[in-house]
Formats: sequence, structure tokens, C-alpha cells
Amino acid sequence: MVAAGAPGAVLLMRHATAPGTGDPPTMRLGDCATQRNLSDAGRAEARAIGARLSAAGIGFDRILTSEWCRTTQTADLLGLGPVTPFPPANSFFSDRSEADRQTAEVLAYIAALPEGERVLIVTHQVNITALTGIVPRSGEIVITRRTGAGLEVVDRLAPE
Repeated sequence: MVAAGAPGAVLLMRHATAPGTGDPPTMRLGDCATQRNLSDAGRAEARAIGARLSAAGIGFDRILTSEWCRTTQTADLLGLGPVTPFPPANSFFSDRSEADRQTAEVLAYIAALPEGERVLIVTHQVNITALTGIVPRSGEIVITRRTGAGLEVVDRLAPE
């Protein structure tokens, strides 16, 4: 887990367990009652992941999250610091036409960060797959480092 705390590390976390797939067609940002949300197990999973990172001494200069309730809840429950909404990390599961634009925005944001900043982005499976080619499990963290060509995967941290 050393790579997770390295200066310049960018961690991409899929939200904790939220049963189901996608969201209802009536889903609205800011209205959790219209979205797929974390289960009790997912909330416990997020707290446990945060505790593991904290116990390992891993902190972040920025914690960013998609605006979906399940991602913001995951980020908050990690208990690792202030969380900032980051619309480029919003899910494009229901509208794949946004994938290239959002992925490019995330990469541009990451490229512009100060060199040593450690960042955690809590997002969705489709976003992480677009950035890394990996299909993460719920609660899984893909640890990357910045390169001139984007992101290089250096490790994965599975939820326990």
C-alpha cells in the first residue's frame, strides 16, 4: 500500500457497494431518493476502507467526488478530510457520448495538479475503466501515478 501514499499518487476509487446497476431514468442529481444508494454493507465498507488508509498514514491533498449520492456518501464516510464535488467524475453509464469529454477533463485536471499532490477521486466503474482499462469492484481503489501520457496503474487496493 506504500504506492497509495506516494507523492503525486492519484487514487481512483469506485464507490462502495450500492446494489443494482445504473440508475432509474428519473434519477436527479441532488435527490438521493431518485438514485441507487449505498447499502448498509456499503456504508460499513466505506468506513473500513477509510480506517485502513488512515491506519496506514495515507492522506490526501484533495478528495474529489462525482456528484452522485453513492459517491459523495462513500467519500464522506471514508473520514479522510473535506470532499469536493468534481463533475467530470460523474457517471456516464447512461450517456456514453460524454465518456471521451469527461475522461479528457479528468486527465487535464490531473495533469495540471502540483507535482507532489496526492489525490483521491471517488467515482464510478465506467469512469475508472475509461481512465485505466480496469473494471474495479465496488469499493476498490486503483492506484495510479501521473505520466506524460496520462495515468499508469501501479497497484490495486481491494476492499476487505
